[in-house]
Amino acid sequence: MTDRKRIAFVLPIFNEEDNIPVLFERITRVAAALEERYACEFVFVDDGSRDGSLALLRALRAQDDRVSVYALARNEGHQIAVTAGIDVADADAVIVMDSDLQDPPEVCHDLIAAWERGVDVAYAVRRTRDDGFFKRLTAGGFYWTLSKLARIEIPRDTGDFRLMDRRVVEQLRRYPERHRFLRGMVAAIGFRQEPVPFDRDARHAGTTGYPLSKMMKLAADGILGFSSFPLRLISAIGMILAVGAGVWTVYLAISRLVNPDSVVEGWTFLAAGMFLLGGIQMLMLGVLGQYIGRIYEEVQGRPLYAFAVAEAGPVEP
Repeated sequence: MTDRKRIAFVLPIFNEEDNIPVLFERITRVAAALEERYACEFVFVDDGSRDGSLALLRALRAQDDRVSVYALARNEGHQIAVTAGIDVADADAVIVMDSDLQDPPEVCHDLIAAWERGVDVAYAVRRTRDDGFFKRLTAGGFYWTLSKLARIEIPRDTGDFRLMDRRVVEQLRRYPERHRFLRGMVAAIGFRQEPVPFDRDARHAGTTGYPLSKMMKLAADGILGFSSFPLRLISAIGMILAVGAGVWTVYLAISRLVNPDSVVEGWTFLAAGMFLLGGIQMLMLGVLGQYIGRIYEEVQGRPLYAFAVAEAGPVEP
C-alpha cells in the first residue's frame, strides 16, 4: 500500500552493542503488527559510541532498507543525538525511545492508539520503574523542584519516550537552543498532549549513559531553561536585606539617642552602613538579574506561538 502513513522510530545509541540485536528484534515485531496501516522506518543515531555499536547498525542497514544510520562525529550527549534523529526523520509521526530497553517497544502500540484518537503528543509516564533507591529519590526531587519553579507545566515521571505528530516535530525544529531539555520544549509547544502509563523495565545490558554528572547537567538544563526563579530569588533576597537594613538602622539610631552608653562609639554608624550597603548591593544585583533573565529568554530564540489550526482565505462552496 502506498498511501500508508509513515512512522519513524528515533533511537539514540551510545555503547549499546549488547542491546541492539534485542532492541531491533522487538521493534521490528512492533512494526510487523502495524504493517497494514503504517510504513515504519528506524532512525538510529550513533552518539560517538566506542564499542561495536556502529558496526552492528551498519549491518542492520545492509539487511533492512527501513533502517537509517547516522553517526555523530563525536559524543554530543543524549539530547543532541535525539534532536539529530528528529531533524532527519521524515514521517507523519515520530516515536522517540531509549535503546537500553527500559522503554519497552511494545508500549508504542498504546502511543499510536492515542495518536489515532487525535492526540498530537502521546508521552509515556512511568507507572513503575525498576531503578535503585538513589535514582528514584533524585528523580522525584528533581521533578518536584521543576514543578515548583518552571514557567510551564512539565509532566512528572516522564523521559523522552513519546510519540509526536508531524506538526509538533516541525515546531520543535524551530527551537534552536543548545542546552536542550526536550521534554520541557515539547511541553512548551502545546497542542493536544496526553499521558500513556507504562511500567519501566530495568536496563537490558550495559551501563547507563546517564551517570550522576550528566543527570545533574540535565537537571540544570531543565531548571535553568524553563525558570528564571534563581534570578528572581536574588532580587527577593536583596529586597529583604535592604528593608531589614533600613529597619536595623532606625533601631540603632533610636538606641543611640535613648541610651547612648549602651552603644560603642562609632559602631552604630559602621553597622548601619554595612547592612544598608549590603542590602542595596543585593537589591541592585536582583535588578540586574531581572534584565539578564530577559536577555536569556530572548537569546533562546524560541518561537512566539504555534498554530494548531490555520484556516484562511475564501471558503469553498
